[in-house]
Amino acid sequence: MNSESNSQPNNPLHGIKLADIVNHLVEFYGWEELGERINIRCFTHDPSINSSLKFLRKTPWARERVEGLYLKSLRDAKKK
Repeated sequence: MNSESNSQPNNPLHGIKLADIVNHLVEFYGWEELGERINIRCFTHDPSINSSLKFLRKTPWARERVEGLYLKSLRDAKKK
């Protein structure tokens, strides 16, 4: 009953790694715009994937904002 494919059927983020989300956002927006959209230091001052992942894994509110922006970017990409 606890199979991976059925554990979160309505969660669009299920099975997507945080690293993949951050990489997508950097490709979609670039570091500068990403830092403007989500004003956190790991995006605005000497940004890197590793420093961002380290911060986001420890900071639930920031991770939620990043995940929300990721979902928005997917919706925006579909509209184009």
